[in-house]
Amino acid sequence: MSVSGMKKQLHKASQLLNERLMGAEGTKLDEDFLKMEKSVDVIQTLLVELLSRTTEFLQPNPASRAKLSMLNTVSRIRGQGKSTGYPQTEGMLGDCMLHYGQELGAASGFGGALADMGSALQQVSQARDALDVSVKRTFIDPMQELHNSELKEIRHQLKKLQGRRLDFDYKKRRRGKVPEQEVQQAWDKFTSSKQLAERSMFTLLENDVDQVSRLFALIAAVLDYHRHAYHILLGLHGNLQARLTAASNRPDRRFRPRPRTIRTGTVKNAKTGFYHQLSITSARSSGEQFTVLPSKPDSPVVCNADSDLVLDQPCCRAIYSFHPQNEGELGFDEGDIIILTNQIDDNWYEGTLGSQSGFLPISYVDVLVPLPLP
Repeated sequence: MSVSGMKKQLHKASQLLNERLMGAEGTKLDEDFLKMEKSVDVIQTLLVELLSRTTEFLQPNPASRAKLSMLNTVSRIRGQGKSTGYPQTEGMLGDCMLHYGQELGAASGFGGALADMGSALQQVSQARDALDVSVKRTFIDPMQELHNSELKEIRHQLKKLQGRRLDFDYKKRRRGKVPEQEVQQAWDKFTSSKQLAERSMFTLLENDVDQVSRLFALIAAVLDYHRHAYHILLGLHGNLQARLTAASNRPDRRFRPRPRTIRTGTVKNAKTGFYHQLSITSARSSGEQFTVLPSKPDSPVVCNADSDLVLDQPCCRAIYSFHPQNEGELGFDEGDIIILTNQIDDNWYEGTLGSQSGFLPISYVDVLVPLPLP
């Protein structure tokens, strides 16, 4: 700094001390100027808080924001273009549900519902990520640019205006000791700075179209997110309602312990200690014949064909072939051995043949081992 510049700074400081401590009066600015300056101060404070609150609205977890900022900074230092995304809560919950839904498998109604809900929440999380990107592009970045450029320039002009006012007031106070030409020059600089600052503030305060359009862009992005999330959750609601209806209409199943495997040959009667030989043949779908000939009423019924089939659980043999006419009915051929699981009414049983389950007419079968009494 030159000697003249240093002297000017000392003169400004002297004038400021006189105004603050001695009560000296400086040049007053007009009401309109002061009103605009106050409005600009409000906008400056507003932008700082508004940008912070908008970020909190989009990314509410401060710890995650700090971690995300650190990771993105490290990525930029390393020259990596891809940045890490904010961990949306909908996405984390969706990942959990989808994982355990897949663990339970599609055969489980609860597992299928979990998978549906997890997938829907992941879509909501993606919509939330899109909201973050849209708000940053259409609202945060323009507001940040306004704060860093236009408002910064106005603050610089007001600071310069304050310095020139102090310089003018100092020279005016020392009029007689300071040449009149310097006083006039200081006045010209002061008025020029005032006009420049006044014009910049007026332009900012009159530019409502840009500011309101940015608020409109913010609410439009939020509305798009909620509309998209609504359609996703509405579809999920319909899927879960269908699953609930299907689960409610499914016939009740009773637990049946697996039968003990008894190979054909010698079987001991537990009551009498009597040993007897079982010879069993019956008709299978393959055409192989076998006959059931238990030697004692208390003996379990065992069939021996391609594999051992134990008939010491409720079962029946088909005396006619049956072809299903309605959903839920079990088809079978004459001679098939069917495991009985339940009696629906006087006309229908519920049973299992191989991997198929369903309802079968009582009049089409001959019961070998009856169902236990309720």
